[in-house]
Amino acid sequence: MSQTTDTLPTSLYSAAQVRELDARLIAAGTPGFELMQRAAHAAWRALRRRWPDAESVTVLTGRGGNAGDGYLIAALAQRAGRQVQVYTVGDPQQLQGDAARAFAEAQAAGVEMMPWSRSAVLQGVLVDALLGTGLSGDVREPYGEVIQSMNASALPILAVDLPSGLCADTGRVLGQAVHADLTVSFIGLKVGLFTGDGPDRVGELVFDDLQADAAIVGPVESSVLRLCETTIPALSPRSPTAHKGSFGQVLVVGGDIGTGGAALLSAEASLRCGAGMVTLATRPEHVTAALVRRPEIMCSGVESTYALTSLTERADVLVVGPGLGQAPWGRSLLSLAAQCRMPQVWDADALNLLATSAVELPEGCLITPHPGEAARLLGITTADVQADRPAAARALAARYHCTVVLKGAGTLIADRDGRLALCDRGHPAMASAGLGDVLAGAAGALLAQGLAPFEAACLAVWLHAVAGERAGQLGRGLAASDLIPTIRQLLEEHSPCRT
Repeated sequence: MSQTTDTLPTSLYSAAQVRELDARLIAAGTPGFELMQRAAHAAWRALRRRWPDAESVTVLTGRGGNAGDGYLIAALAQRAGRQVQVYTVGDPQQLQGDAARAFAEAQAAGVEMMPWSRSAVLQGVLVDALLGTGLSGDVREPYGEVIQSMNASALPILAVDLPSGLCADTGRVLGQAVHADLTVSFIGLKVGLFTGDGPDRVGELVFDDLQADAAIVGPVESSVLRLCETTIPALSPRSPTAHKGSFGQVLVVGGDIGTGGAALLSAEASLRCGAGMVTLATRPEHVTAALVRRPEIMCSGVESTYALTSLTERADVLVVGPGLGQAPWGRSLLSLAAQCRMPQVWDADALNLLATSAVELPEGCLITPHPGEAARLLGITTADVQADRPAAARALAARYHCTVVLKGAGTLIADRDGRLALCDRGHPAMASAGLGDVLAGAAGALLAQGLAPFEAACLAVWLHAVAGERAGQLGRGLAASDLIPTIRQLLEEHSPCRT
């Protein structure tokens, strides 16, 4: 049964794991060709739903199992009375096994087949059945030329299983990749569909499990957990006798001259996510403005570590880095925070200073780098991080013995035990300054209310992303503070304060 993006499975797999799922189904008695037929029917159904008036279909096939799906789709379209043409890349006579059988079926259905050439005329809905999940290196010619022609055609594109040229494991574009309008994926969802360049290439995503028996595929452990309403942790309802001391005191440290708003956004997010008390330690120049903005936040002007020490002694959780800067004032405050033994969230300039080895991260912290900060922490380039985001997140968690939120499209949460979660929610309007400060503050509040770092990170990321979707419906101009009341509402919907 096909599913929309709102009801996709929560388990995400590597290409190797999906091949294992496929092998298990075949070993349990489902012939490979039958699975290929089911995939073709699923893709054809999706094509007709998306483009019901399409009269012509152009299928572009490669030389593997993905091509077999394409030939069977062509046969289905031909029998349905559509005008169908197939452009083959490579000699179809060299196909083997189920793919060869699919080619023979398309021939028997009377499908017109032609070898690819630069003079090929693309028309109707294009079906990308060029390259499957086994691609490891950059796309070679003539596949690159075919992909460029498809993308330049301005015609609608359906990708079979995943867009050709997209790495199934990382979401990295391998030289060239198809820009699909619709991707129909089978058996198990691939991690690369959701992170890296994946979200920009996949278009609408439809999943079909090909009637796989859960008892057969279930023993294969997935690589990544996709966050949704059913997989994110929850806060417990509050007792009728609850008081502010029951839900922790968050201390936000940051806001150097010129960047006081960043720390204030974090503090306000912590307050609205349910921390019992929130204190903001910032430059004295910002105290008045902060109190006018949010008098419920205890605001202290600090000039040195001496003034900060008494505040840390009363805190249960630290959020360090928003607007902190890298000047002596921020460096000295971060050095004190690094000596505190309590749950902490490090963000922004705290991470930039950590990358210089100026301080050491305490055990059990939560860090929230964007790709540039992650690259500095790992001593690699931002492009290296984006080329394999899951590996980068896991490397950060292992190196710093912490929980990591690697922000960006398909935000990843990793911990030092090897767990990895992914959030595929969000909105392009969230490309705005200050949203990371809100996320850090929200995570701090959830830590203060008793969640472990990994669970706090997962819930904070999901709340933040879904709030961004709701607030982003108005389009450009989204301000970070717009998210805070929506996050509060979402948290109540998910984890009601009262039973």
